[in-house]
Amino acid sequence: MSYGEFNMVYILVLGSLAISIIIFAVVLFFLCRFKPGKEDDGDDIESTPPPPPKLSASSYSLMEIDTATDGFNHRRIIGKGRLGTVYAAVTPKGEVVAVKRIHPRLVLNNAGFGFSSILKWLSLADHPHVLPITGFSEAPGERIIVMEFGGMLSLDFYLHQNRDGAALLDWRRRLRIAAGAARGLEYLHEVVVPPIIHGCVKPSNILVDVKFCARVCDYGLHFLARHEKEGGGVVDVGYVDEEYWIEKKGASKECDVFGLGVVLLELLSGRRSDQHSNIIVEWGLPLIKEMRWSELLDPRLPIPCHVEPLVRLSKLALACLGNSRTNRPSIPHLAAILTDIEDMTL
Repeated sequence: MSYGEFNMVYILVLGSLAISIIIFAVVLFFLCRFKPGKEDDGDDIESTPPPPPKLSASSYSLMEIDTATDGFNHRRIIGKGRLGTVYAAVTPKGEVVAVKRIHPRLVLNNAGFGFSSILKWLSLADHPHVLPITGFSEAPGERIIVMEFGGMLSLDFYLHQNRDGAALLDWRRRLRIAAGAARGLEYLHEVVVPPIIHGCVKPSNILVDVKFCARVCDYGLHFLARHEKEGGGVVDVGYVDEEYWIEKKGASKECDVFGLGVVLLELLSGRRSDQHSNIIVEWGLPLIKEMRWSELLDPRLPIPCHVEPLVRLSKLALACLGNSRTNRPSIPHLAAILTDIEDMTL
């Protein structure tokens, strides 16, 4: 090998070695840069600990409840429904809560049904769009549920009882409430194990806070009124499907979808459903099918320039109410679409 050839080989070897060293340095640099550091990892974990698991409802004595409600004083009443009377109360810890006193006839019908066990299970529900159950009381002839209060009012109050309700509930807020209620039901149906069936989704069971965020309440309590129709009590027929009573299939996820559909129809029209019949469904569905929006939409509010969100909301109501249980959309499907519609209005 000549001197020139040897020099050329030497240069090639040195060049290859230099390139290898550079590649190795680059690889090492990126490995060191993106490898999770123990110190940073540890700091992140310590600074953001996982939230503690929600504790089940507290058990109160009847005397504690009596004291908290000032002897079930009628001045403390904040609501009445088919399950019972609701009182504003102050717990021994000074917390303002809502206390639902179940009607005596329902207590008698459900004697020995495992009330405390069911309430402990329901109280584990923890979601921004679900009203927490914080306690209960069980005594001879008495069944009492303690819930978070916070001064919230029902959607029924805003829509049908308050003179200024229509002005407060503009279309944007109505869409926000619909989406929030659907997300709360989605949590109860799909996240809680076993699933919680609401049993009677209606405006009075959807509370609205000061930011017009919806919170579903009275979930899972349908067992208390399962004999109501046979017993001649007040039944919310307008919020349950025909399969519930006529075919006696009882409460189900699909029945909750129907109830949400009625709520959507009330939000659209401003009309109240009749608790003894599905008259609002019989009135509203033909208007949706024929796209007669001027007759369907709440006359107390102006029809918006961009009507597409309300058209989509109407079609969702039609899907919930115009189909049998086997063909109705699921709550997760509804929640996804309603959230999308809500985002269109922001």
